[in-house]
Amino acid sequence: MLQKVIEELKSDRTFLSSVAHWEVIPAKPGKFAELPPDLDLGLKQTLVKRGITSLYLHQKRCYDAVRNHTNVVVVTPTASGKTLSYNLPVMQTLLEEPDARALYLFPTKALSQDQQAGLNDVVLGGEIPVKIFTYDGDTPRSIRISARQEGRIVITNPDMLHTGILPNHPRWIKFLTSIRFIVIDEVHIYRGVFGSHFSNVIRRLKSILSFYGARPVFICCSATIGNPLELAQNIIKEKAMLIDENGAPSGERHFILYNPPLVDAVQGIRRGVMLEAQKIAVTMLKKGIKTIVFARSRVRTELIASYIKDALKNMYTDDMRIKVASYRGGYLPTERRIIEKGLRDGDIKGVVSTNALELGIDIGGLDVSVLAGFPGSISSSWQQAGRAGREASVSLSILIASASPMDQYMVNHPEYFFGKSPESGWIDPDNMFILMDQLKCALFELPFESTRFMDREVADFLAYLEEKGVIRFTGGKWYWSDRTYPAENVSLRSATQHNVVIINTTGGQNQVIGEMDVPSAKMLLYDHAIYLHMGNQFVVKQLDLENLKCFVEETKGNFYTDSIVKTDIKVLHKDREVVKGAANCAIGDILVRTQATKFKKLKFRTHENLGYGDINLPAEEMHTRSIALLFTELSPAGENFLSFTGDEQGTVMQRLGYVIKNVAPVFLLCDPNDIGVAERVKDPFFGVPCLYIYDNYAGGTGLSEGFLENAETILSAAYDLVAACRCSFGCPSCIGPVEQQGDMGKQIKEQVLLFLHSMRAGNE
Repeated sequence: MLQKVIEELKSDRTFLSSVAHWEVIPAKPGKFAELPPDLDLGLKQTLVKRGITSLYLHQKRCYDAVRNHTNVVVVTPTASGKTLSYNLPVMQTLLEEPDARALYLFPTKALSQDQQAGLNDVVLGGEIPVKIFTYDGDTPRSIRISARQEGRIVITNPDMLHTGILPNHPRWIKFLTSIRFIVIDEVHIYRGVFGSHFSNVIRRLKSILSFYGARPVFICCSATIGNPLELAQNIIKEKAMLIDENGAPSGERHFILYNPPLVDAVQGIRRGVMLEAQKIAVTMLKKGIKTIVFARSRVRTELIASYIKDALKNMYTDDMRIKVASYRGGYLPTERRIIEKGLRDGDIKGVVSTNALELGIDIGGLDVSVLAGFPGSISSSWQQAGRAGREASVSLSILIASASPMDQYMVNHPEYFFGKSPESGWIDPDNMFILMDQLKCALFELPFESTRFMDREVADFLAYLEEKGVIRFTGGKWYWSDRTYPAENVSLRSATQHNVVIINTTGGQNQVIGEMDVPSAKMLLYDHAIYLHMGNQFVVKQLDLENLKCFVEETKGNFYTDSIVKTDIKVLHKDREVVKGAANCAIGDILVRTQATKFKKLKFRTHENLGYGDINLPAEEMHTRSIALLFTELSPAGENFLSFTGDEQGTVMQRLGYVIKNVAPVFLLCDPNDIGVAERVKDPFFGVPCLYIYDNYAGGTGLSEGFLENAETILSAAYDLVAACRCSFGCPSCIGPVEQQGDMGKQIKEQVLLFLHSMRAGNE
């Protein structure tokens, strides 16, 4: 059926007029190897019963390396059998050694539970005598005791390892002393603040294992990124072997880069991504093709899902018997499990999701994936595209570009998108804030005999903590002496560990329908905001930050809301300056103060502005790292810039920041929201016009350092993007819309090009 739809698209002139590139990735035969000769007979029989009579080449290479006590990093596409790559050597060793144990780490609780089901039902089938337990926040107390005492494989997530296992390691002595393997799946997820915390959690784990005399083999699995081996080795702090030759067969994949048609060629405005995603998804669903749509935000997920449902609405045919669901973070666990089951069983034909379904959760066979906007990295693009398509079957992926510079860069540079990805994952485990928090957790777990935290010298940190009275030095060791439980106050994934509970009070009920972290709540759950949840609209009646509660009521309206955020910058410390052609590039610490001051009311479908409202909530303050571009008269670009008025200079810097913010994430493997940008026409610290590009996480996560290291590549890509755009005065596809049209808009675009060229030339 899909093949027929693809042929129809090839002859659809309207559709083809918006196709920027159509890539056909041919089917690929598999590369196989025989089952290992030392494989346990029962394990071999279990595999054969499930039709597995040979291994893919990467599975065999992983088996041999792990059995030879070598750390490995397996990098192959979605649905290529990575699970069997680590399950086979682990199971073989556990069957040979009755006391051996293995710890499996997955980035989310849902993925942990999904992997246990797969391990039980598919790989083991109940025929292999190995007890497997999932240990997370939903695990009953009785099962937790069994997991500690009887578990041969314990599946958990970084958060539970951080707060539940490591601080209580004496209860886990039997398990920890016998750990032979640690499996870290989806290792590409561990970047930025999450990855920096996680690397320190692994430091703590290794410290405890060393105390108990265990030295396990690490098996890491990753999606395709620029530096999988480097990232994995930075996390585990050990050498590893890279296995990246995929031996799994694959069906033919059609990957379309789709640029929505222009609705205003003069202003460069294109038809909206959400409406295009709805149109394509509805077309596929009506033809009986199971489809997944990936959206860039929670609000967009809800909007696209509601648009699709409205388009399918028919009371006489039960919406054409096509069930569509939305899926995102903030839903209750029971809601997510119902949706996942519906997708596996085939009851749900279509799903609109944030990147929550980007990972390997089993959602059954899908045929088409629609990416409503570039996800922020090529790695994520392939992960999301890979959710559609089954072995030896044809699949279709469509990336719908928004008007943002990054999206336009991708659709207009297919050779980059489909070529070898240069993007890499960045972590900074020695970040002062993250390391201090994790060091407190480590000291609570074990006394320190030296001034080293595994591979890191921490004498200054220990002296500071001793001065604060939370540790004491006696008998040649540092001991935790505070009454607090530090892991409870350290979140691995964000700057805050607190979540706001969202309570539906309609009709006098008090039903919890979701949750949200505090910073996001200030931007999305202010009084009178519209909160969208599984197609339903709620109006926020009260946001109680003190008690971490938000009270909402059901409503019916024709609009949703979006906040307007104001940002202020204060320089705390300058580390150094580096000349970059037209500007000096300073790196250092800053204080960022953000506050939502107003909100817009936007009409459904047309997204036109219906009015504004005020937001009265306290600001968020964050100490972080930043690159500052200082605009001086170092070159003709700088001299020309100084001839502009103050407002014009501000517009130039704002537009320059716009394009850099949207291009840089491609090369730093982060989301655009991970990078903040702020311009100052007359900066009070440096005394000159200044553009700040900063890490949008407390303490920084290495993105500023990564920007400095990759400045030449980023600035060259930014220049190419703006230079290639055919607009005359700036548009959403290059530097963003310029308020002053005509000659001034043209001059602003030319000035941005001049700066980018000068800064690029300074790096050549």
